[in-house]
Amino acid sequence: MDKLFSKVLVANRSEIAVRVINACRTLGVKSVAVYSDADATSKHRLLADEAVHIGASPPRESYLDIDKIINAAKETGCDAIHPGYGFLAENPEFARACASNGLVFIGPSPEAIRLLGNKVESRVKMTDAGVPLIPGMKSSSSDIEEYRRVAAEAGYPVMIKAAAGGGGKGMRMVQSPDDLEPSLDAARREAKNAFDDDTVYLEKYIVNPRHIEFQIMADTHGNTVHVFERECSIQRRHQKIIEETPSVALTDEIRTKMGAAAVKVAQAAGYVNAGTVEFLFDESGHYYFLEMNTRIQVEHPITEMVTGTDLVVEQIRIAAGQPLSEQFMNLTQRGHAIECRIYAEDGENNFFPSTGTIVHYSEPVGPGVRVDSGIMQDVEVTIDYDPIMAKLIVHAPDRDMAIAKMADALNHYKILGVKTSKKFMIDCMNHPEFRAGNTFTNFIDAHMGERELDLDDYKNIAVAAAMAASMTTTVAPSVSGTRETSSVWQTTGSWQIGDSINE
Repeated sequence: MDKLFSKVLVANRSEIAVRVINACRTLGVKSVAVYSDADATSKHRLLADEAVHIGASPPRESYLDIDKIINAAKETGCDAIHPGYGFLAENPEFARACASNGLVFIGPSPEAIRLLGNKVESRVKMTDAGVPLIPGMKSSSSDIEEYRRVAAEAGYPVMIKAAAGGGGKGMRMVQSPDDLEPSLDAARREAKNAFDDDTVYLEKYIVNPRHIEFQIMADTHGNTVHVFERECSIQRRHQKIIEETPSVALTDEIRTKMGAAAVKVAQAAGYVNAGTVEFLFDESGHYYFLEMNTRIQVEHPITEMVTGTDLVVEQIRIAAGQPLSEQFMNLTQRGHAIECRIYAEDGENNFFPSTGTIVHYSEPVGPGVRVDSGIMQDVEVTIDYDPIMAKLIVHAPDRDMAIAKMADALNHYKILGVKTSKKFMIDCMNHPEFRAGNTFTNFIDAHMGERELDLDDYKNIAVAAAMAASMTTTVAPSVSGTRETSSVWQTTGSWQIGDSINE
């Protein structure tokens, strides 16, 4: 059997970097972190066995600089690189650069990344493989008449999507023929700006769907399995904020069929390592292939909680040439798991980004409660990167108990110094439509528009702002020549959070 790696560089930051570092520890593999100026005192830097500074805070000068990351791996004697998610994780040129420099990319091949990263090409491939697709264009076109023809055949409303991207960029819903051409022009401009590729295509807009994805694991020995589904229908601006498994919408029969289709997608692409096949699921029980994400997902912990697996450990084993662990060949689900993404965003103000220094931080604890976090007290949250700070995950015997456990855990998750979407998620957990399992992708627009803030919320925001304003005092320059700051808690002696502060 092939040996595992001696040292892995983690080409990412924050909570996913911490997650990969912990997986390396589980396997007895040393880890190397990379960090930018903004992350000089970050949690992932402190947890790794080694750390290498790779540049200034803007991602293009650090986490997106392929040469700097490759050089850091070679200089520290790494034999593999784990990309996490985001940044370079789905960049085929990065995977290719790893291989050409004698480094194992812990993920799929560059060819699979390129194929599945282009939604038009992957639609053609999946059509040939017999995977159900949303009615629409099988390829892009520069002819407006082609868009008009396909839209008329599919029936309005239709959706224009960028071929090279995701996250809502280059995406426009079109309600009528009169809106088609201006929406097409706007989608192309946005796609060009976001992905440097203005290729778009059109498909039928599925009204009131659920977003359901299947975790895939595949090794180099011909084994490809699915690790059940995750429902990710609670989204804001086309990005997930709450995920759960199993989905209340799937029968055992549909789950089996969708899982088999997901495996077929991976096999058609010659896929190896961890990936996620995403489907839209309509109210009639039909499902349609949406895309395949060629990396570990943000929401992977809920799959781990209901199956007792470690997906990141398995990623590393597969990349080292080992076959899938025996437990992956005969998996079952146990109980119900929910994940809430903790963003540095104002959940009471249209999820407006929030920045600041975390002046108090404490995590909820208890059976079935897990926190994957990239933050800690005294860390500064900036606007340089994605606003996700942590993920709160709970596991319980059934869905009702999981919802109750999540609401309680959110209440006991204390983050002062930046605004978060925590209260918004508590309200989601308590909403009767969420509790009833009516979790469609329009849930937030349909049910969360009219919410009232408790007066305590305003008090807590004011307390956090006051703490942040007074939290630092300047001390002498450090050895590096930069000025350091000291937390207000460190300069005022013993202290405690009183009962009056119920954040």
